[in-house]
Amino acid sequence: MNMVGIGLKPQPHSLFHLVLAVTLFSCSVQSLRFDLPSGFSKCISEDIKKSWMTVGNYSIVNSNEGQPLPSDHTIAVTVYKSGDTTSLHYAEHVRSGQFSFVAQESGYYLVCFWVDSTRDSGVTLSIDFVWKTGVVAMDWSKIAKQTNVDRMAREVHVLHETALSIMEEIIYLRERDEEMLDFNWTTNTRMLWLSFVSFLVCFSVAGLQLWHLKSFFKKNKIL
Repeated sequence: MNMVGIGLKPQPHSLFHLVLAVTLFSCSVQSLRFDLPSGFSKCISEDIKKSWMTVGNYSIVNSNEGQPLPSDHTIAVTVYKSGDTTSLHYAEHVRSGQFSFVAQESGYYLVCFWVDSTRDSGVTLSIDFVWKTGVVAMDWSKIAKQTNVDRMAREVHVLHETALSIMEEIIYLRERDEEMLDFNWTTNTRMLWLSFVSFLVCFSVAGLQLWHLKSFFKKNKIL
């Protein structure tokens, strides 16, 4: 928003909230609650950019308040990048847990849940899952304590990280756009060559048919 000439002075907090709102388009927070039947798995995917921080928290919801969960009601969780079998996080026989990592490369990352220990094959567990990526995944209060900075310096730090995140998102989108343009150009070039070869083949076949008919008519003295 251009505020020049209207007599208003932008406030630091307003700028902070504005940029923070913009960065929500480049960061992600997933808060889910879903049912997980035994014998089935559920996977959730997220497109994460390189060098982005990601944090996930999961827990089994106790539907019977005041009573503990049965000891055999546990889940297994694994986190991995699509196309890579290396597990970034794996836990089994747990009721709750957390994972965090910095993406080494851009792509889709998956979190898969399944019931791994229950005598009741028909049990269905409810799972709470919160998945944060990007700037929103960073523990800013912890960073502030470690660096002994005040609130304003902390907000400046957040703005800096947010700007870097937005810049990385713009660069990533530009690279994807260039890849798409290259793909379109390659496809159009191949289609042009295919059309040329098809026309050449059809023209050659028509010429051969014409030559064959002409020879046939001459041989039979029709012409």
